[in-house]
Amino acid sequence: MNLQKLMKQAQAMQASMAQAQARLAEKHFCAEAAGGKVKATADGSGNLTQLIIDPSVIDPDDAEFLQTIVLKAVQDALTGAKSMAETEMRKVTGGLGFPM
Repeated sequence: MNLQKLMKQAQAMQASMAQAQARLAEKHFCAEAAGGKVKATADGSGNLTQLIIDPSVIDPDDAEFLQTIVLKAVQDALTGAKSMAETEMRKVTGGLGFPM
């Protein structure tokens, strides 16, 4: 394989990765906790984009419960978004494991 062909392939993969990253920034993953009372949404870039808390779970005497369910929803949303991004990038890189 000649070097020029290899460079063209690398440039094409780089362009494909950039396009995939742009598409991922527009995709969202939503996770819920406490039976849907807390909802967290993250985008494919790994940013938390929305957090919704039903007022019925806000108890001033039990802040620890609220902290726990918010943390759970946020962690699940970020984990799901990361997994979604990894799957999409594997499609582009052919599983070569390039960083995003």
